Amino acid sequence: MIRRTAATALLALLMLGAGTGCGAGSAVSDYGKVIKGAKGSTVTVEVGAGQRFSLAVVDNVSTGDQWRLVAVPDAKVASFISKEHESAGGGPGSGGTSYFVFNGKHPGNTEIRLYDCWRCPNASAGPVDEQSKAQSGEAIFAVVVK
Repeated sequence: MIRRTAATALLALLMLGAGTGCGAGSAVSDYGKVIKGAKGSTVTVEVGAGQRFSLAVVDNVSTGDQWRLVAVPDAKVASFISKEHESAGGGPGSGGTSYFVFNGKHPGNTEIRLYDCWRCPNASAGPVDEQSKAQSGEAIFAVVVK
């Protein structure tokens, strides 16, 4: 009887872990609609109310990229869920993509700005020299929730 209870409890824990989407360090497993952006570009994003979406930017932390959300969007229109990162190759210096995951809330418009501070000492600091300033920049997303 004790073995059956322990086996049932273990199975329940395994099923709970499988349903959470946690794996490889990711907080979410569903990025929803993925929209790609880049430094110096403005991209229009159209999603429905209740629809999950992700803003994707290519980065390479080993060369100095540090993407961050400049300001949280209008919470009535879209809510921020998390920032995720996926490596492109798995080896050191291989780069990858950062995903900023959101949920469309209610019909409306908002703007989301992502900033890549290249080779900055920390995420909140600004560029430290002219090269850093020249390589840093924003990706802008004009979000329309229908």
